[in-house]
Amino acid sequence: MTLMSRSPSTAPKPFVQAHLRMLISTLVIAFLVAGCARAPPEQALRQSLAELQEGIEARDADMFERYLAEDFVGPDGVDRDGVRRLAALQWMRHRAVGLNFGPLDVKISDRHATVRFTAAATGGSTRMLPDTAQVYEVETGWRLHDDAWLMTSAAWKPKL
Repeated sequence: MTLMSRSPSTAPKPFVQAHLRMLISTLVIAFLVAGCARAPPEQALRQSLAELQEGIEARDADMFERYLAEDFVGPDGVDRDGVRRLAALQWMRHRAVGLNFGPLDVKISDRHATVRFTAAATGGSTRMLPDTAQVYEVETGWRLHDDAWLMTSAAWKPKL
């Protein structure tokens, strides 16, 4: 039975059809918006740390610096520019720089976070075998600023 062959009493009313279309449109928009939702804070923080690692290995100072807060403080009071110079020194010293993180211990409180992990840093003239290697215990502090995690502090000490 087609819509045209229905009796007037069983045919859908224009009012009902309009509301049904509006309901379906609203549901579609809700599903689309839910698919575009921001990542949970811990997932976003882990992604920031992974991109920071990629920036270091790729010798990309801009990507590296993107995740450092303006008020960053490192060991012995080194600031954002100082840690960038430290990275540049390692990049000049070693053609290939590797950085591997162990499991991340992430603690988030409101808009601040602490991440602890071990990191194996390698450097060499080729990617095959490193000339130098060191394992560090690392603790980093982070702050959520405009939906982006920025590193506010870092401390590391040799583990071996």
